[in-house]
Amino acid sequence: MSNKRGLLALSPLLLFITLYVGLSLAAGDFYKVPMTVVFLIASVYAIIISGGLPLQKRINTFSHGASSGNLLLMLWIYVLAGAFAASAKQMGAIDATVNMCLTYLPASMLLPGLFLAACFISLSIGTSVGTVVALVPIAVGIAQSADASVPLTTAVIVGGAYFGDNLSFISDTTIVATQTQGCSMSDKFRVNLLIVSPAVILVLAIYAVMGAGLSSPSHVPAVEWPKVVPYLVVLITAVCGMNVMAVLVLGIVMCGVIGLTDGSYDLFAWMTSMGEGIVSMGELIVIAMMAGGLLELIRENGGINYIIEKLTARIRGKRGAELSIAALVSLVNCCTANNTVAILTVGSIAKKIGDRFGVDNRKAASILDTFSCAIQGVIPYGVQMLLAAGLAEVSPMQILPYLYYPVAIGIASLAAILLRYPKKYS
Repeated sequence: MSNKRGLLALSPLLLFITLYVGLSLAAGDFYKVPMTVVFLIASVYAIIISGGLPLQKRINTFSHGASSGNLLLMLWIYVLAGAFAASAKQMGAIDATVNMCLTYLPASMLLPGLFLAACFISLSIGTSVGTVVALVPIAVGIAQSADASVPLTTAVIVGGAYFGDNLSFISDTTIVATQTQGCSMSDKFRVNLLIVSPAVILVLAIYAVMGAGLSSPSHVPAVEWPKVVPYLVVLITAVCGMNVMAVLVLGIVMCGVIGLTDGSYDLFAWMTSMGEGIVSMGELIVIAMMAGGLLELIRENGGINYIIEKLTARIRGKRGAELSIAALVSLVNCCTANNTVAILTVGSIAKKIGDRFGVDNRKAASILDTFSCAIQGVIPYGVQMLLAAGLAEVSPMQILPYLYYPVAIGIASLAAILLRYPKKYS
């Protein structure tokens, strides 16, 4: 593929990034620039430049990407998450859960406590999306009660969610990374844990220092334990491995049963709260669909193949091979906004590179998983970031500066490549 054609295929993504960042800097506020409008401009541009095809065919390709099975599953999760969050808030479940946390956790431990909770739950359920759904509303409530930053506490949860996404034995990324590289999950877990452990310790220390200045409210209301039940049910069923959509439906039903029983709302008020929660996710659903269509056009026009060809053309030695694997999965992740799909896309190529230059397959799998999670954690149009922003009612760009963990594991994994660590696997 020629450089000109390859860059043209990637240009819609470059246009989106340039427009969004440039306009936001000009406005002095990332929140002032509607991401939907920027995605619309980039999407129209992507359709225009897809030459050689009838216009209807280009639109069909875009529509196919905007309605893929994986994307529609995420959209249904958005809908259910909005309904659950709003009905739980209206019923008083969030306030009750926040009061419980403020009662039993010292203020200085709120941020580290939230991070560890996100790490534990994501490791148990293997999904960052489920962790975000369960914990972001609680984190937002704690931030408002303790006079902390809502984007900060939201970022704490998003960061912790990627701990399990990266390490859990039942995470999609772990399964795909180990299958494509031909190694066991337990071996990959050991290598991966050695690489990211310094990042976990560092981020915990940062949150402990940042949380030292927080103060609990002078008066914390008594915990209404029945209203905590929906969140406990959501967390327990999620940890037990129940499907995230089933978990959310169960949570909505629990909110309704408890709310109707104790008089927190009547049937119509419950339905109204669910409706408002669903509507609040509308912008995120539109963004996700346009991103899916845009990225499908980039893939169809050869943008991802261009990246792969360029990065594999000049590999020299084992360190260069590992760096190329990291760069491949990172760039493809930017183009697909899905870390599992990114690993699937480049997994077989990474295996060939690793075998040719003697890269340990356990370390190759760790590199694929860690870098994909690091990139997925910081792109503002990723599923997890959009969902967290919607639940917290903030802009993804407000969360981004506080995402220490995804950045830390990216740096740790890069250092592991450059410093040949762990030595046994390098």
